[in-house]
Amino acid sequence: MDTVRKVRSLKEPVFPEGDYSKKLAGKVLGQLSDKKPGRKKRGIWAAAAAAVVILALLLNFALYPKNTNIVFAMEQAFKEIKAYHGIIEIIEKNAEGKETVQKVREVWADKNGRYYVKELEGSETVMITANNGEKKWQMRFDEGKVFIFPSFPDPYQFTFELGNEIDRIKNAAEVKTIGEDRVSYREAAVLEVTPEGGEPYRIWVDKETKLPLKRESAMLNAIQYVAVYTSIDYHDVLPEELIAYNIPEGFEEIDKNPEQLVSNMEEAEEMLGFSFKIPNEILKGYKLDSVSVIKDGKSAKLNYISQDKENRVIVFQGKAEGEFNPASSAILGEIDGNIAEIQSPVREEYGIISGGGIYSGITDITSIRWQEDGLEFAVVGNLSLNDLASFVKNLWDGTVVLLPEDEEFLDKPQIEVPVDLNIEENEQKSVDAGHSPWKLDPVYVAQVFVSLEISPEGIVGNYPVNYEDIKVIKNNGIEAVLEVSGDVSNISKVYLKKLIRQDSTGIWTVVGYDPL
Repeated sequence: MDTVRKVRSLKEPVFPEGDYSKKLAGKVLGQLSDKKPGRKKRGIWAAAAAAVVILALLLNFALYPKNTNIVFAMEQAFKEIKAYHGIIEIIEKNAEGKETVQKVREVWADKNGRYYVKELEGSETVMITANNGEKKWQMRFDEGKVFIFPSFPDPYQFTFELGNEIDRIKNAAEVKTIGEDRVSYREAAVLEVTPEGGEPYRIWVDKETKLPLKRESAMLNAIQYVAVYTSIDYHDVLPEELIAYNIPEGFEEIDKNPEQLVSNMEEAEEMLGFSFKIPNEILKGYKLDSVSVIKDGKSAKLNYISQDKENRVIVFQGKAEGEFNPASSAILGEIDGNIAEIQSPVREEYGIISGGGIYSGITDITSIRWQEDGLEFAVVGNLSLNDLASFVKNLWDGTVVLLPEDEEFLDKPQIEVPVDLNIEENEQKSVDAGHSPWKLDPVYVAQVFVSLEISPEGIVGNYPVNYEDIKVIKNNGIEAVLEVSGDVSNISKVYLKKLIRQDSTGIWTVVGYDPL
């Protein structure tokens, strides 16, 4: 990581002037022809050194196509600000260039994840959403209701939140400057950002502040979306009166936060009626923030927070109910020899973290869930998968966490299925545009494949193979092996792979199978 930070801080490569090579050749030739003792040897070393310098510059240019200068400047600029306030317009634009303003909203946000969003124009002009770090609420004036949610995990903030936007640019496959423009009366550099396996989109970066001002998505199905700060300013603090929870007179409060705070672990055990594993150590830099009991009386919730208050982790414990069934799209690992469901990010809710819909979707939230000794555990946080695994290892003595590596060798199929990459690329674009979401579910992809093998002329009515008859037995996030049960099909295993994009948004493709 130290090396990566240094590479990011590099300036763009600067090459010598056009006649430098001639001057260098003349200089070296003069040194080589010098008859004085020792000069010849020094001349050879000088030429070699010069060649190494030029080669290093060429390698730097070839190996780092990303515009590290601007990306690093954005990252550093965002570190310097504490809070910001702006007006955002969300615009829909069709292939003919016609623009329609969908939403206009006022936003306040700070570096601790707290925010205040007020809809000014659009379909939700009578709504305020806020999160003060302890409570999240949504005030709907047309209904006269206030809905209360947990402050964390919080999959929704708002479109074009600066921190998330800069993270996406940092992780892109390529970033290049393609021009200059004016946005909201500010001079801006226009960047083309190409995400891994995705379509290029554009970002306008304020030349003065080095922060994003506008984003234009790729054109999909003749539609693209533009998010732009028509005004933005930066502050030391987010006004406390905006994030102080107050219910307007006559409003009804609807609590969607199904938990009750308790003073300590003993109180939680007393309310639940059973003992659970008490963590004896946590990852350095974190502290226990609160303990609560889920109102169904079946599980406890331990909230941890980092010292800088940027990262949060929740540890759930409760009685195991029935057989452990991982989410179909989950990576499979092991904890103390037990199968562990790993979601990075969380897309489906099963077991102890199910209910309420607060975790699902494409977010920065990661989870690890497993069962052990009659209990079910889940650890959820806005950390990377490796950091969350380290957190789990530190909770209890001797805990062994095994994560599947991307390079893990999975069994090869007996029969390979030919793949047309052009078709798969178009399928990926279709899924990106919101169509055929089943291609993100390996079980569903295998079900369709096996069913079409049984009925190649097409499927009428129900699939001949049930969804429940297909089970994921290996999944490292890029490759997966699924087992087919029942006596309807002559296929025993299906092999899938993410060929176009190897992250949570990548589609699954059948690459082979084993016959019975």
